[in-house]
Amino acid sequence: MRLLLWLVALMAAAIGVAVTARFNPGNVVFFYPPHRIDMSLNLFVVLTAALFIIMYGMLRALRATVAMPAKVAAYRQRKRERDGNKGLRDALKALFEGRFGHAEKAAMRAAELPENAGLAALIGARAAHRMRQSSRRDNWLAGVVNDNSLKTARLMTMTELLVDDHQPEAALDAVAELNASGQRHIHALQWSMKAHQQAKNWPEVLRLVRSLDKHKALHPALSSRLRELAYEALLSDSSHDAESIMRVWSTVPTADRVKPYIAARAATALNARGLHDEARATAEEALRVEWDDRVVRAYRDAAGGAGSPSLLAQIEHCEAWIKQRPTDAELALTLGSLCLKQKLWGKAQRYLEQALSDASEPRMVREAHLKLAQMHEALGQHEEANAHFRQCALASIL
Repeated sequence: MRLLLWLVALMAAAIGVAVTARFNPGNVVFFYPPHRIDMSLNLFVVLTAALFIIMYGMLRALRATVAMPAKVAAYRQRKRERDGNKGLRDALKALFEGRFGHAEKAAMRAAELPENAGLAALIGARAAHRMRQSSRRDNWLAGVVNDNSLKTARLMTMTELLVDDHQPEAALDAVAELNASGQRHIHALQWSMKAHQQAKNWPEVLRLVRSLDKHKALHPALSSRLRELAYEALLSDSSHDAESIMRVWSTVPTADRVKPYIAARAATALNARGLHDEARATAEEALRVEWDDRVVRAYRDAAGGAGSPSLLAQIEHCEAWIKQRPTDAELALTLGSLCLKQKLWGKAQRYLEQALSDASEPRMVREAHLKLAQMHEALGQHEEANAHFRQCALASIL
């Protein structure tokens, strides 16, 4: 439709020009002595228009020629940008697909564009790391050192890759640099925690776990397990004496002190250093909150000497507990062992035999037979003692 309108307008203009030219009697005369040129006004107008068109075309051609180098440079720049951006997209796609060799090659193409060089280097570093090419990974990361706009991304990438490569010291250096720049986001705390865990810096692991728990950034099961590992390492350190182990235990929050696994490890560590009173108090506090066989075993190992008030108090506590848990084999074994130590032979035999009948683990069967053998031996009943010793040996084999 538009073309038709243009044709109509062009035809109308041509008709108008033809009619006007037909009734135009004007002449144009050029004098240049001794020459004279006469022509009609219509021809002069046509020649003038033709000359204008020719001059306009020549000027446009000259302008295009002068601008040609800039246009070629702009075209090449656009081509480089297209190729660089395509290389960056291909590198990301290959990285997510797990084709790390393709990802690194595409990152090399993307790095040819200065604007993409930093991001391409981070992609290349991740790809090289996945292929276990540490030297190439470090070369990629070294290329981003001077790019301040990617400082946080570089440090986060370094931390993650170094932790994955089990280089906690280098990872912690990156974390320290990241913290110095004021960046303390959740992901950085998570990788920092992993680096400290590999470095066995357990106090710092506990601090970071508590910080991440405040932000609900850790699954409760993972948080609990990390606390257990940290406390186990701290409490199992053989370099601690009685004073230092108490100092470590005093730093544990109340909410953690009553958790069965932690309480059992603490009671075991306290028993190993002769702090039986503290071990009993720790176990009793934890058992009031949650019953656990591991804590009961540690409570049994914390028994006081024969005739001591602490041993009698332990027996009273266990007798009160066993009324609530009449089929608990671990508790019956503990009460029987305590009565045996106090030389309450009848009670000891009754509870040890109850533990033997209710035991579900070979360990408990073996220990119950051993305690019964010791009891019969103390009473001079050597035949019964030998029978239980044999049963203990058979349980050890099984």
